[in-house]
Amino acid sequence: MTRFIPHPLLTVALVVMWLLLNRFSLGHLLLGTAIALVAGRAMAALEPERPRMRRPDLIALLFVRVMVDVARSNFAVARQVLVAPTGRTPGFVEIDLEFRNPVALATLAIVVTSTPGTAWVDYDAARGRLLMHVLDLGDGTDWRAIVNGRYGSLLKEIFE
Repeated sequence: MTRFIPHPLLTVALVVMWLLLNRFSLGHLLLGTAIALVAGRAMAALEPERPRMRRPDLIALLFVRVMVDVARSNFAVARQVLVAPTGRTPGFVEIDLEFRNPVALATLAIVVTSTPGTAWVDYDAARGRLLMHVLDLGDGTDWRAIVNGRYGSLLKEIFE
């Protein structure tokens, strides 16, 4: 069953969505089922390998760090927006990352993008370099230390 329908929940959800968007008829049921089966097979082909975690016990520490940084960034961005800007200049910073694991990179992208005042812009896989936009650039070295020190070291330990 899993070989023919690799993602049964996705397949059922797609058929139901198809029938909700179209009127119910035998033709729409068959067409929706065919489309859902093809989409489920396509998802199976795209599915990456399972992430291997070397140190899953450090995930809680990473979570706490991210939550603290998100809270601090919320207050800093709110202060900068509500109060007149105090010489802060937005800009881009390039950061050489110390890890290349795809799951660790995806996790870092989520962390950076969910933190107010920062955005993941580009990643050069050949050079292992992240381009990030920040609301308060400073000289850029502190951002390199934050990304590699606070997040990169933990992500490297967890996933590599």
